[in-house]
Amino acid sequence: MMLAQITAAALVSESKILAHPASVDSIPTGANREDHVSMGATAARKATAVLRNTETVIAIELMCAAQALEFLRPMRSGMGVEAARTMIRSRVPPLGADRVLAPEIAAVSAMVQDGAFAEMWRLGI
Repeated sequence: MMLAQITAAALVSESKILAHPASVDSIPTGANREDHVSMGATAARKATAVLRNTETVIAIELMCAAQALEFLRPMRSGMGVEAARTMIRSRVPPLGADRVLAPEIAAVSAMVQDGAFAEMWRLGI
């Protein structure tokens, strides 16, 4: 899972760069008749990118946690942890040998985006 961790670290670093306020890049426009541009659209695009990065980092963390649980078998975790593990395992098999994880990261990230894990929390699972 080392490359997955490197991916997560890169996404976090990118998000730190994206956190630079868009408003500080405002420049005069309209032949200097408009001296302030909010850069709101740019800020929204950057915020969306940070959100997507965060969802991917959470997906990677969930995948790593599910993999860690494999090493503890046959012991079982609490109901919520086992439910989350089952959801992850519905799309991502345990890691036995090295393989490309990008499709699996994308699958778990989609589950995060869809609110699957948040729904479990809401239901008290």
